[in-house]
Amino acid sequence: MQSIGIKGIGYYAPENVMDTSDEWIRTRTGITERRFATKEQATSDLACEASLKAIESAKIKKEDIDLIILATVTPDYLAQGAACIVQHKLGLSNIPCFDLNAACT
Repeated sequence: MQSIGIKGIGYYAPENVMDTSDEWIRTRTGITERRFATKEQATSDLACEASLKAIESAKIKKEDIDLIILATVTPDYLAQGAACIVQHKLGLSNIPCFDLNAACT
């Protein structure tokens, strides 16, 4: 039986930091810094950066990836999954991919 698992994780936070002084959010969530993407950045751009970090963390090659799952509630487009765009940007056209549409809860 072939084993299945997550070999690496990655994240990417946009460079733009939003000034915040919202005490309610800080005391309930611990969030002290908010970031936002530029108008030129889409969800798939952020996901590609996170993917590259995950690949580096796992010490694998892009070609070793068997599946892309992108969890978001804000895809690039309503009619096309952002995972497909990430798949294309990473040059991994021969593997399955899909979005998992879920919000914070």
